[in-house]
Amino acid sequence: MKNQERIYKLSFPGVYPYYVEKAEKKGRNKEEVDEIICWLTGYSKKELENILTGDMNFETFFTQAPQMNPNASKITGVICGYRVEDIEDDIIQKARYLDKLIDELAKGKAMEKILRK
Repeated sequence: MKNQERIYKLSFPGVYPYYVEKAEKKGRNKEEVDEIICWLTGYSKKELENILTGDMNFETFFTQAPQMNPNASKITGVICGYRVEDIEDDIIQKARYLDKLIDELAKGKAMEKILRK
């Protein structure tokens, strides 16, 4: 339970550079990371930019997301030792969905596949 609270309180703008760094290390780019985040959450590029200048935590980031992508349920697999499709906590599951998508990007998957098209 403590771990969940920790994820809730994590600063989204604080973690974001790590997503970008992970992608860039593997030859991908910030635009692709942003596209993934916007696809998953329904935030616009402008809304995301505004969020990144503040100190929004993960709980708020996902609770205020305009609309989680209906295809998010197609995101499956293991991240950090957990099957994302089996995670019961809504916020944690959404955070792990994002982790999984960034992982797929870093592993060189095509954007069409990452975005479950």
